[in-house]
Amino acid sequence: MTDSSLRKPIKKAVFPVAGLGTRFLPATKAIPKEMLPIIDRPLIQYAVDEAREAGIEQLIFVTGRGKTAIVEHFDMAFELETTMKDRDKALDVLEPTRIQPGNLVTVRQQVPMGLGHAIWCARAIVGDEPFAIFLPDELMIAHKGSTGCMKQMVEAYNEVGGNLISVLEVPEEEVSSYGVIAPGKRDGALTEVKGLVEKPKREDAPSNLIISGRYILQPEVMRVLEHQGKGAGGEIQLTDAMAQMIGQQPFHAVTFAGKRYDCGSKTGFVEATLAIALEREDMRDEVRAIARRLLG
Repeated sequence: MTDSSLRKPIKKAVFPVAGLGTRFLPATKAIPKEMLPIIDRPLIQYAVDEAREAGIEQLIFVTGRGKTAIVEHFDMAFELETTMKDRDKALDVLEPTRIQPGNLVTVRQQVPMGLGHAIWCARAIVGDEPFAIFLPDELMIAHKGSTGCMKQMVEAYNEVGGNLISVLEVPEEEVSSYGVIAPGKRDGALTEVKGLVEKPKREDAPSNLIISGRYILQPEVMRVLEHQGKGAGGEIQLTDAMAQMIGQQPFHAVTFAGKRYDCGSKTGFVEATLAIALEREDMRDEVRAIARRLLG
């Protein structure tokens, strides 16, 4: 495989959104968890905005039953827009929800068999091109003045090619809750990946760099996933497939200059809501006042 083939531009992204969201029941009984709002924007919108900033053009949603609201969110709402126009209301607020025709594709994951299986379901659309992966549950907010997580990764990809994952530094006592990389050479925010360890004991962890929910992978991962057996939890794991590719292709991690919020948990969701509210000029003073009042 030539060096140029490992540096094709990243124009496609896969969003695995087929999960049931059971941790948020009953709220997610009829509403996809990806449509739960952080202030006034659903989780999936944050991920799509991040993808667009990074130059990604084609969005591939791997969906399941009951997920049509996600696709409808990015469709034209004729009645709503007509009513808003008739009432002289600006449509600018809807601009982020507009996607050029043909640039949103959905595929079904009929059976929940893990993240690796969800990614494999998108193989026909991905084709023979490198692609990004976004886990919308993991809300990645860049530091002020910095770019989004995926844009940071694409910039690194343009330098080194191959496969990249986003990582964050955490306190050593927290590593046992995450996938952790075994690091090689480091160059600023870029770290060579020598191996991946899923939820190691603190004393066995090769680093304190945890894998967060953003990836850039070469299409060969689809061939690995196709023949991969079940791993942890009886599911087809993406981490297992990536581990097989280390040593065969360039593999690096990018330490994200920003903050990660685990919106797959209730406390993480609340933290993200408060953090973003406190950053917004239109509401931060009121939110601070509310917090002080509630905390006595």
